[in-house]
Amino acid sequence: MEWKIPKAAKVYEAYSAIADERITMHENWAEAVSSDGSKKYEIVWDQNTYASSDNASYWQKTLGYPLLAVLMLQGRLTYDPAIAEQFKGIPWKKINKEYKNDYDLAAASVLQTMQDPQRLQESAEQIIKQCEQLDLNYKRKLNKAK
Repeated sequence: MEWKIPKAAKVYEAYSAIADERITMHENWAEAVSSDGSKKYEIVWDQNTYASSDNASYWQKTLGYPLLAVLMLQGRLTYDPAIAEQFKGIPWKKINKEYKNDYDLAAASVLQTMQDPQRLQESAEQIIKQCEQLDLNYKRKLNKAK
């Protein structure tokens, strides 16, 4: 796989994006809106080749939360919608800023406020294991279907 594996924090952000219905799916592309609504990201795919305009995906070749959310909604990553729902309404942009973009620390602060954080961590670990098994190609940019 050409993509780098994400940390658990990005899985939690993907859960929030799904729970908040901030992902709009189209034929071969999707749009994701940031938790504060200030940014929009485009995810485009052609079979096993994916491109995403979020910073982690575009610059670091790491599966960013918008792409993770799309892979979950496509069924390529199996997730529990009830777990995703627990991350509804979390203002990740604000929290990440408070923790100076230390995403692991920001995620840990969120998990402390939730019921059964160990179960949530285990769910993220399962998603990460699935990511390791995916055979996805990286492309910086792909064109949407006309």
